[in-house]
Amino acid sequence: MELKYSLTALVTVLCTASASQAAEWDIDGKHSSATFKIRHMMISDVRGQMGGIKGSVSYDGKNVDTIKVTAQLDPATINTGDTARDAHLKKSDFFDTDKYPVMTFESSGVIPIMRGGFKLGGKLTMHGVTKTVELSVDGPTEAIKDSHGATRIGAAATTTVRRKDFGMTYNSVLDNGGVALGDDVNITLELELVKRETAADANTAAPAASSSDKKDSAK
Repeated sequence: MELKYSLTALVTVLCTASASQAAEWDIDGKHSSATFKIRHMMISDVRGQMGGIKGSVSYDGKNVDTIKVTAQLDPATINTGDTARDAHLKKSDFFDTDKYPVMTFESSGVIPIMRGGFKLGGKLTMHGVTKTVELSVDGPTEAIKDSHGATRIGAAATTTVRRKDFGMTYNSVLDNGGVALGDDVNITLELELVKRETAADANTAAPAASSSDKKDSAK
């Protein structure tokens, strides 16, 4: 009985220690992007992007199994390089941005890949519909310090979703029997993350003043 309780206590301590080591990172929207492409008339790809990307990531900086992501996008910022098309995409045929002003993703867990790397499973909510998706992740990179002393890492992720699964069924049939728009939408995310500074980080970054510094400051 004593051994059982000891093992339970050890597991609890190890889990608690692991969780406590996870750091919080914020998505830097100024240096991150969300782009997509979709087949047009079955002969070419049309590309676009969305802004307003923000969110947070929990990650200990070493073990990808600790990664948890919450992110959102603003579909009203959609830009495909054509004003009229963008206006149509914001209407009820597609994103209906007045009714559904936010797209969200919340991760549910890491999925290892046999050849290395990993996928991040989670729930994508778009156009008022929530579906399970898997993101293929490249990264995270090694951490670096920027010119202001903040710690940054980067990562890229890709996935493909079917727009009809999210209630976007608008299309038109071509004379040759094809359709104007493909159903698959390829999505690419390029993220730059900034580590939230903790009290411990601040203490490490600002070592105690030497005795000579104290004398100078007292003058």
